[in-house]
Amino acid sequence: MNKKEAEFSNLVKAFRKRHMGKGPREIRTTFCKQWAICEMEGNLSPVEKFIASGTEGKQVLRTARTEMVKDIYRNHPPIEMEQLLGAKFIELFVDIDLEKDFGMSIFVFDQDIESKFLLK
Repeated sequence: MNKKEAEFSNLVKAFRKRHMGKGPREIRTTFCKQWAICEMEGNLSPVEKFIASGTEGKQVLRTARTEMVKDIYRNHPPIEMEQLLGAKFIELFVDIDLEKDFGMSIFVFDQDIESKFLLK
């Protein structure tokens, strides 16, 4: 992870803490073309882990950790991330493995951020 990827990881963690009450324990970001791909570990709170222990709870939690997260970014555009990258946020793809407490978020921007910030 280069410096800009590390800064982006910190912004993602802070954004999630501010809007969801808890950020992931660890984030690794990789820039690939117009995508910022974030691998996140330690996403779930103790209460969420308890909820995920039941079948119905898993579905509710999965929806909350995917669809609701996308809604948060739609309703609160990540301006700090756009400023860091000098690119406009377009879309977010999210998935989580509740058993492993491992999530992925792919942020899509309006330009190639990889070529802007990675040294070849």
